[in-house]
Parts: sequence; structure tokens; C-alpha cells
Amino acid sequence: MAMDKSDWLLSTIEEAIDPLEEIVDPHHHLWDFPTGTYLLPELHVDTGSSHNVVQTVFVECGAEYRNDGPEYLQPVGEIAFVRQQAELSEDADGAEIAGIVGFADLTRGNSVEEVLAAQDAEGGGKFRGIRHASAWDSSDQIRESHTKPPPGLLSHDDFREGFAKLGEMGFSFDAWMFHPQVEELVDLVAAVPETPVVLDHLGGPLGIGPYAGARDQVRATLRPALESLAEHEHVMVKVGGIGMSIYGVGLNRLPKAPTSEYVAELWSEDIRHCVDTFGPERCMFESNFPVDKQGCSYTVLFNAFQRIADEAGWSISERDDLFSGSARRFYRLNTP
Repeated sequence: MAMDKSDWLLSTIEEAIDPLEEIVDPHHHLWDFPTGTYLLPELHVDTGSSHNVVQTVFVECGAEYRNDGPEYLQPVGEIAFVRQQAELSEDADGAEIAGIVGFADLTRGNSVEEVLAAQDAEGGGKFRGIRHASAWDSSDQIRESHTKPPPGLLSHDDFREGFAKLGEMGFSFDAWMFHPQVEELVDLVAAVPETPVVLDHLGGPLGIGPYAGARDQVRATLRPALESLAEHEHVMVKVGGIGMSIYGVGLNRLPKAPTSEYVAELWSEDIRHCVDTFGPERCMFESNFPVDKQGCSYTVLFNAFQRIADEAGWSISERDDLFSGSARRFYRLNTP
């Protein structure tokens, strides 16, 4: 009989390598879906498990949309839901949800202003921007993003108009795509350079479907694209997503949950390339929980990041950027 996921995670227990290093986790989700619940109590179990996580940023996941009114305004419901969780976090013993990233359909062009203004009004001072995922691949073995994007979304004129409006209003853009699409982001940020951008999850290096067992070929596509992207100084990168099964490294298939040594060995080369390319001041370690929980525990994940940082010999100031400073700057978070 297959081991329960929670039992599987408990099969490997670690304590934080550095329990004092301050962490701002710039990417997690919250939801109460029929398939599972991940709300403030579950978040605080993870962020409080061993490391010193002081602030977090929520990123959209289609939770608690409004059921009435115009469809384009329904995502405002997610902001209201997360604002309530964030207010609870301010009074709880644990990390504060300090920033909120929602969803707005940028193909509405300039008229997306109405949605963004409504989200900002609903966000209690914590709304920071949106993610309009564009992850798509021609293979029928690769499921597209929950937003059902068409191919080439970032090149569409209406999308670019909405993307420009986002920046004009002082908000940022989270980019989620698969590795063959990163060049599309390079074109977008060159054409519309005023909107701050952070690329999620190391640029989406797929390892399933036609990309299974082709990690070196995936790197050969992704790395030049990342190097081109890094030439645009207003772009940052979230270093994480490494527990996702679509990356094909098989963490979720191990008979026992992995150790941080194992995770660090798997991902050190790719993470160090990313940090070397963008610089620590433009990279931020992220959990992507609870999605990445399919691959390892929260403590193991941040221990892996700390091991990679130790191995790389990054300075105290470089580590401060990677674990907290870059996220605070990008999402304009106050120091608690």
C-alpha cells in the first residue's frame, strides 16, 4: 500500500542548519479546495517548523473567486480571501503574510486598470501585482497553466498593453512559463521595460513528456535565455519550484522523503548558474508551498538552499539578498 503523503514527509526529519538566518518566503499559495486545505494554520506549521521565516508573499492560485458579477472582476475575491488570512497572520505567532499577488487578465489591455484598482482597494495595503501565467507547451503530455493561456501570449498586443498598464500603476508582474518560452519573456521586457518582472521557479525547466531524461538539452535551451534575460536589470528570478514533479527529478517517487543533501546535490548546479547569472541581489529563494510539498518538507527545502549557499561561499550580504533582501525590495515589503 502506498505511503500517505504526510507519513512520507515525516520519514525524513531535519532541523534547520541555520535557524537564525532571516527568511522572507516570496512564493506560496493558500486554498480551501475539495482536494485539500492550505490556510494560515498549515502555512504556519511549515514556516514555523525550524527556520526563521518572518514574512511571506502569497501568489495567486484561483482560490475563492467571486461567484457573481462580471467574470473579469471575479479574481478580486481571491484578494479579499487572502487579505483576511494576512490580517490573521499579523496577530498570530508566526510569519506575516506581507504581500499579495493576484490574477488579472492582461489581455483586457488598458481596461485592466479597473480590475487592478479593485484588487488594490481590497488588498488592505498588501496588494503588489499580478501573475498571468503563460505556461504552455505543444506536447499533449504537458498540461498548460490554470489560466489556459494560448501559445505566444506574451507577444499579443492586447496583453502587452495590459502589461504596460500594470507597470504604470506601480505594480509588478510574476512570470510563470516553461523553459522553451523564456525567450518570449526576453522579448516582452525589452519591448516594455517599465514593468518590474520576477521570473518564477527558475524559468520552468521541464523534465516530463518529451523533456524526460533530457536535462542537459533543457539546460542548453534555458541557460542562454536566462543569460539574455539577465541583461534587463529590472528582472529578478525566484529560485525554487524544485519540488514539482513536472521538473522530472523524481523526488516524489522516492520510497523515503529526500534529505537536504540529496535535494542540494540535484539542484546546486542549476541554482548556482541562476545566481551567478543574475547576481544574488536579483534572486530570491522561494518555497512554492504547498505545491513543492510533493517533493520534500519545508525544512528540508530551506536546508537545501542553505547547503547550496554554504557550498557556493556566498557572503553574508549575498545570503541576506537571497534569503530576504531581494524579495523585500521587489515586493516593497517593510522590515518587521
